[in-house]
Amino acid sequence: MLKSILGNKIGMTQIFDETGNMIPVTVINAGPCTVTGIRTNEKNGYTALQLGFGDIKEKALKNPVKGQFKKLEITPKKYLREFRVDDVSAYKIGQEIKADLFKAGDYVDISGVSKGKGFAGGVKRYHFKGGVQTHGQSDRQRAPGSIGSQGPQHVLKGMRMAGHMGNVVITTQKLKVVKVDNEKNLILINGAVPGVNGNMVVVNKTVKKVSTAIPDVQKKPQAKKKEVKKEAPKK
Repeated sequence: MLKSILGNKIGMTQIFDETGNMIPVTVINAGPCTVTGIRTNEKNGYTALQLGFGDIKEKALKNPVKGQFKKLEITPKKYLREFRVDDVSAYKIGQEIKADLFKAGDYVDISGVSKGKGFAGGVKRYHFKGGVQTHGQSDRQRAPGSIGSQGPQHVLKGMRMAGHMGNVVITTQKLKVVKVDNEKNLILINGAVPGVNGNMVVVNKTVKKVSTAIPDVQKKPQAKKKEVKKEAPKK
């Protein structure tokens, strides 16, 4: 069964639960997504669904892509993603997938493109400590320090140095769904989600094991107090 959906990150806010505790949440406009393609073992060698999200004008598309939507008789979509599904028999082209795919209490993994920070130094990019801040003569406060020695006389691959920061796909795992508004197609996620407001995100059922068992809290046995025998006073 499909457990994935596309959406837009709206932003962060806070809500209160029944006991009055404040919960920071990220609001995601999840769907509705349209099934734009069905992959089968007989034709493609695997089973998957292609979902489309977000309407787009036809003039913004190239002719081959425009023809695909016209053939399927579907409104052109801005984003297209494939998701593996074991059984595709329950789905058809043009079917809508909405936010009711999830419910409060579910755990999800959310992928999105992180905020781009441009060119950044090692202190900002990798949280280096930097040089000394005293004596007034040092110009190494934001320098990365040594990057090697006489051997091998070249910069090793993977060396943490200044460079482009952000603007990469990041997945935050095991986030809890706090609330689902089926009428408005909104999902409220506990915590922060990668990307800027308005960014497209992918919401998947978490791949990690979620422990729902309540740990047994056993009280440690109290140590017995040693009895101190009082000696009889000497005569």
